[in-house]
Amino acid sequence: MKPITHTSLSIGGLTPFTTIDFPNHLAAVIFCQGCSWHCGYCHNTHLLPFKSALSWESIESFLQRRQGLLDGVVFSGGEPTLQKGLLEAIHYVQDLGFKIGLHTSGINSKYLGELLPYLDWVALDIKAPFARYSTITGVPDSGIQPLESMMLILESGIAYECRTTVHPHLLNKDDLLELATSLVDLGVQQYVLQDCRTAHCLDPSLENLIYNPILKDEQFIQTMRTILPKLRIR
Repeated sequence: MKPITHTSLSIGGLTPFTTIDFPNHLAAVIFCQGCSWHCGYCHNTHLLPFKSALSWESIESFLQRRQGLLDGVVFSGGEPTLQKGLLEAIHYVQDLGFKIGLHTSGINSKYLGELLPYLDWVALDIKAPFARYSTITGVPDSGIQPLESMMLILESGIAYECRTTVHPHLLNKDDLLELATSLVDLGVQQYVLQDCRTAHCLDPSLENLIYNPILKDEQFIQTMRTILPKLRIR
């Protein structure tokens, strides 16, 4: 196995150990640098520019020391599928014996389709009802690629979860009910609603949300579960 010291992968950070980012696996998370969307609730704003903070050499060294200790490696971001060097990095990590997880917004469906045969699990962020993605991302027609990505994931048969970050100033209950209905019609079963981390948001007006009335409304959550019985709250 040859090292890939000169990979074009730009790396913004590393979590050496996690039990929550790759279901039922002990994993490390490699944060890929760069994203072309500007979601107001983004709390990893340091990952938005396409500028590497860690060398691939340091990642190689770390992973070689963790062989036999970790089950998998997750590529997260930023947005990993905007990185040309991602597939090469995945092959290298697989050759070390690790399973591969991916966190993606589905922004690059064509590249995701190339990656899927080499992945063991995918978490796909679904920002909003697909026709209204721009209210979250700030980019017109940005729901087209995530919808295509979701269909590729479902067709592949790979283990997955779709998940939506809920900030009550950006999504309301009607939005989520509409989204849940469209997802189940398309074949989604694994779905997570996750609370919004509101420290250091890209949009400061969204910060310091202490109480999320949508996710605390048990009657609403039960209504959502009549549509998507496997719904989980995180």
